[in-house]
Amino acid sequence: MNDPEGRKEMKNNGGISRREFLKYTGVAVVGAGLGHFMISDGMAAIPVSGGYLLVDSKKCQGCVTCMLACSLVHEGYESLSLARIQIVQNSFEKWPYDIIISQCRQCETPACLTACPVEAVHADPNNGNVRVTDDKKCIAYKEGCQSCIRSCSYTPRRPVFNVEGKYAQKCDLCINTPFWKEQGGVNGKQACVEMCPLNAIKFTTQMPDQEGDAGYNVNLRDRNWSYLGYPTY
Repeated sequence: MNDPEGRKEMKNNGGISRREFLKYTGVAVVGAGLGHFMISDGMAAIPVSGGYLLVDSKKCQGCVTCMLACSLVHEGYESLSLARIQIVQNSFEKWPYDIIISQCRQCETPACLTACPVEAVHADPNNGNVRVTDDKKCIAYKEGCQSCIRSCSYTPRRPVFNVEGKYAQKCDLCINTPFWKEQGGVNGKQACVEMCPLNAIKFTTQMPDQEGDAGYNVNLRDRNWSYLGYPTY
């Protein structure tokens, strides 16, 4: 068969060649700027997520219980490296800037989704359009992709690389938790919310303000916190 452009590349690793990978990555980058992603021959708007996590970094004490719970229900053991929610602590800063809870925002226009060349990151229509990652489709290790991680504009980046499974992963609001008997997702429970000893994490179905962090990092303190010397505003 005549193949002057080198199209004889084997389509391993999820059925996509390196040539196609580069082609679709370029399409995804353009789509990220437009707030859309490619479906077949047309463009389709990304449906909004049905659930979000709100946090109160001023309330958080840095115990990392949320991170341990996250990895436990998803992976079967506790590992800070495999957590899909991240606690960032800066010992050189003073309260309230010394601790930050970094959770996936379930963005209205998710750059991680539009950047993925194989649609491993997608809005799950069976679970409230929560932005999830299909690790079986992910080519982060096979092709060295990690486009979803690089495309995230937040620090730290919310999609993370699973060093054990060799794929990219992100918060799925506990839709897929094989080591937890509770139902997760939009109509269920989230391990980080359930296990936080200070109730510094809250689930909501209302989309937060997408500009900046104010819509996601909110005040979850009641008046009892004033007895401990914390401001309640």
